[in-house]
Amino acid sequence: MKTYLTIFGKPRYLGFTNINDDKILNELETNNTKWLVLKTFRGYEMGLPGGIMTPEQVGKYKSETITFEDSTEMILQDVDFVREADAEDIINYHECRRLEREALPKARALLSGHEIKIKLVDVEYMLDRKKVFFYFTAEQRIDFRAYVRDLAHEFKTRIEMRQIGIRDEARIVKGIASCGRPCCCGYWLRGFSPISIKIVKEQRSALNPTKISGLCGRLMCCMSYEQELYSELWEKLPGPGAKIRTEQGTYILESLDLGRERVNIRFPNGRLVPVLISEFPDFQTSVLNGEEWGIDKEFAEKQKAAKARIERIEREKREMRERSGVKVNARSLRPSTPHEAKRKPNKQASNKANTQQQGQAQRKRRPRPKPANKQ
Repeated sequence: MKTYLTIFGKPRYLGFTNINDDKILNELETNNTKWLVLKTFRGYEMGLPGGIMTPEQVGKYKSETITFEDSTEMILQDVDFVREADAEDIINYHECRRLEREALPKARALLSGHEIKIKLVDVEYMLDRKKVFFYFTAEQRIDFRAYVRDLAHEFKTRIEMRQIGIRDEARIVKGIASCGRPCCCGYWLRGFSPISIKIVKEQRSALNPTKISGLCGRLMCCMSYEQELYSELWEKLPGPGAKIRTEQGTYILESLDLGRERVNIRFPNGRLVPVLISEFPDFQTSVLNGEEWGIDKEFAEKQKAAKARIERIEREKREMRERSGVKVNARSLRPSTPHEAKRKPNKQASNKANTQQQGQAQRKRRPRPKPANKQ
C-alpha cells in the first residue's frame, strides 16, 4: 500500500489516498496524469494523483492548518480510493463541467429576484450529480434560505452554498496574472501567507495599487517569496530610506539591488552610487570620518591634483617677483593659445581704420556748395 497526495475539486482540495492495487500503482509510476474516482467528504468526484507521500511527509502536511481565507473548512483531507476512472467517468466529468457553465447564468438570474448582497463566483457538480456547490463572496453573513429553495426547485438536486474569501475567488476562477503566467493561487499555491504594506516598503516596490495588487485586489502573493531573503539583508543594513548625516552632507539609502547584492546610495552631490552590501560597514565608517568613497573619491583626487597645480603656478609667480623686484602680471605668465593669438589686434590695420574714419567725418562736416539761381 502506498499513500498518494491527490488534488480534487475546483477549490483545489488536497487529500491523502491509500492505494492497494498493484496494477494501478505500477501505472501511476509511469503516468501521474491518470484520473481516479475518489470518495471525499463532499461525495464522489474525480481527482489527480500528485505523488507518493512518505509517512514523514504525511505527518508534516497534517501538522499544518490549511484552510480557506474566510472559512474554517480544511483544504487537506483524507479521501478514499474507489477505482481508476474509465471512459464513462471521464465523459460524465466533462458533462458536469458543461452543466456548470449553463447553471451559473441561471443562478445569477434567480439571485436578481432576492434582496441579498452576494456575488456568485462559480458552480460545481459532483460526479453523481446528487449535489451542487455554489461558491459566493459576501461582506457579511447572509440569510439565503429562500434563495436556496429557488435553486433546489430549479436544478432538482441538493444545493450547498459555500462562502469564500476574495482570494479564494481568484483560486477557483483562475486567470492570467500581470507577469503573463497563470495565477499562483489557481495553479500550485496551497495557502495564503499574510502580506502587509511593510513587506512592499522593505522591497522598495512602487506603492502603486495597480502594480502590487493581484486579480483579487489584494497584495500579490509573490511579494512573500523573497521576503525572507530581504529580511536577512535588512538585518545587516539600516532601514530603507535611512540617512547618514556627515559634515560633507547627507547620504540616503535609496534602494536594494537583491540580484547584485548591493545598495544604491544617494550622495550629497545628487549622484546615485552603488555600494556592495559586504562593503557597507566600511563605507559608513569612511563617510562618518570625512573620507571620500567610490566615484567621489576619484573626483576628490582630481580636485586635489588641480589644486596642487594651481598652488605650484602661484608659487612660481611669487618667486619670479622676488627675484626681479618687478610686478608681474599674472596673465602674462600664462602662455597664449593660438585662438587668443588670432584675437590680438593688428596696429597697422587699426591705424588705417582710424584714418579712414577721420576722413569720412571731415567730409560729412564740409559744407555743400549752394546751387546757382536759374535765370
